[in-house]
Amino acid sequence: MTMASSGKILVVDDDDDSRTLLSHLLKREGYEVITAIDGQDAVEKLPDDSIDVLLLDVMMPRMDGFAVCEALKKDPKTASLPVILLTARDDMDTRANGMKLGVSDFLAKPVNKQELFQRVRTQIEAIDRARHLAATEQRIDSID
Repeated sequence: MTMASSGKILVVDDDDDSRTLLSHLLKREGYEVITAIDGQDAVEKLPDDSIDVLLLDVMMPRMDGFAVCEALKKDPKTASLPVILLTARDDMDTRANGMKLGVSDFLAKPVNKQELFQRVRTQIEAIDRARHLAATEQRIDSID
């Protein structure tokens, strides 16, 4: 098992099997994982948890992945949250809509586990770099 840098991932998928499999794979890689059964459930969980990456299915009842992305961008607390969009519809319209909504990355279903790990790792590393940069800037500012 490869231990990932600390990271908390919210897995959002209305399919129980997909959600369970993704959670299991990510936990084995050392990530903390919480789950949501659909977009509405995810939006309700986001303000209460310090999520590092959102792994988000597109096609869900009540609130689809695109609607979740729109809601995230409206809230300053979640506007910069990295979103990896999971889609069985891996077409240009889906990708273009996701990019317009600020999606960080895409994964086509069925998900390849090595690709999943690499894409999540890339987002976690970007977050770690941003936090390190912010801490360094704060230290520099305190010297002035």
